[in-house]
Amino acid sequence: MNDLRIDSDRLWASIEDLARIGAVHWPDTGLTGVNRLALTQADADGRARVREWFEDAGLQVRVDRIGNLWARRAGTAPELPPVVAGSHLDSVPTGGAFDGALGVLAGLEVVRTLNAAGRLTRRSFEVGVFTDEEGARFGTDMLGSAVACGRLPLDEALGLADRDGVTVAQALAAFDLAGLHPVPAPAPHCFLELHVEQGPILHRAGDELGVVTGVQGISWTELTVTGRSAHAGTTPMALRVDANLAVARLQVALHEAVATGAFGPDQRVTIGRIAPVPNRINVIAGQCICTVDLRNPDEAGLAAAEQALDALITTLSDELGVTIEARRTARTRPIAFDPAVQAAFTAIAERHGWRHRHMVSGAGHDAQEFAAVCPAGMVFVPGEHDGISHNPLEYSTPQACGRGAQALLEAVVTLSE
Repeated sequence: MNDLRIDSDRLWASIEDLARIGAVHWPDTGLTGVNRLALTQADADGRARVREWFEDAGLQVRVDRIGNLWARRAGTAPELPPVVAGSHLDSVPTGGAFDGALGVLAGLEVVRTLNAAGRLTRRSFEVGVFTDEEGARFGTDMLGSAVACGRLPLDEALGLADRDGVTVAQALAAFDLAGLHPVPAPAPHCFLELHVEQGPILHRAGDELGVVTGVQGISWTELTVTGRSAHAGTTPMALRVDANLAVARLQVALHEAVATGAFGPDQRVTIGRIAPVPNRINVIAGQCICTVDLRNPDEAGLAAAEQALDALITTLSDELGVTIEARRTARTRPIAFDPAVQAAFTAIAERHGWRHRHMVSGAGHDAQEFAAVCPAGMVFVPGEHDGISHNPLEYSTPQACGRGAQALLEAVVTLSE
C-alpha cells in the first residue's frame, strides 16, 4: 500500500469547510461550535454539501426512506456485498466539528485517495451518512442506522416526535430528505467507522490510535414526575408534593448506588435533562420531566441498574406522594466488535509504529448497529483538551485525523479483497 497516502491537508480542509455549516459562536466563552441538529436546515445544508463532494468524486448516491445517504464506488466484483464506512453529520446543539463528521469525511478521503492512485478494489466501497445518530432531537440515538439494520421498524421511527411535536416523517418531508430506497438495507460485507474518541484515555496516555473492542450497553429513560404546584411562601414544607424534590432525590440515590459498585466497576449514570413546570422562582414545581442515561459494558450490570431505577421510582412515589411515569426511549445491549476487523486495525497500527491500545467505547455509535448484521469495527483518534466532546472545545489535530483516515483507508483495501 506504499502508493496509497491520505492527503491530510485535503481532509482537514473538508472538516473546516463543513464546520462552517451550522457554526454557532458562544459569546460567553469566545468559542465557535457546531449546531446541526438532526433534520433541521443546518443538517440539510451539511448533507447537501457532502453529497456534492460525493458526486464530484464520482460516487453514485442513493437515499433510503429514513434519509440515510449511501455513496457507492463500484468495485471489480460489484455483485459482492460492499465494504461500508461511515458515521453521521448531525450534532448536539453545543457540538464540535469532529463528532461524526470525521468518519464521513474520512470515508470521502479514502475515495479521493483511491481515485488519485487509479486503484480499484475488488468489493465495492460505500460511504454511509446516517440520520440522527445523536438522538438529541427525537429521543433515540442511532435512529438511521437502527432502521437500516432492522432493529427499529421504519413506521416506529417515522412516528417519533421532538419536543415541539414535529415527527421524524414531518421533518424529513420539510427538507425533502427521505429517499425511495427500502429499509432495512442489505447487510454489507463489513462496516468500519473512524471516530474521535470523545474521552480522555488516548490523550492522557499519549496513544495515537484506539482499536475499539466494543461498545457498552445504553439505556435511556424519560421520567415524568407529577406533584402539585403551590405557592412557595404559603405552603408548609410538610404539605408539599414537590416534583423537583423527587428528581433531586432520584439523582442522589442513583449516584450513591453506582458508587457502591453494585452494578460493576464501569456503570455510569447521568440525569442530563431536567425540565420543571412552571419553572418559576416562587412556585413549587407541579411537574418535572427528566432523563436518565445508564451505561455499562456488562449486560447484567446494566439490567441491575435498570431494576434499581424502577425500585427507586416506586420508593419515591410512595414516600413523596408524586406519580412517576417512565418511558424507555432507547436500549442497546453491549456489543463486541468483530475480531478480524480489530486484527486488521491492529496490524495497520503496528505496521506504522503508531502507539495504540484496545479499548471499549463509552459512547454509542452507528457501528454498534451494524455489528448485529455484519462484521464491524471502529478506530479512535485522540481528542485534545482531555478529549472533551459534545462541546465547542472538541478538537483533534490534523495529524491525528490524517492518521485515522490512513488506518481506515488501509482497512478498506484489506477487507475489500
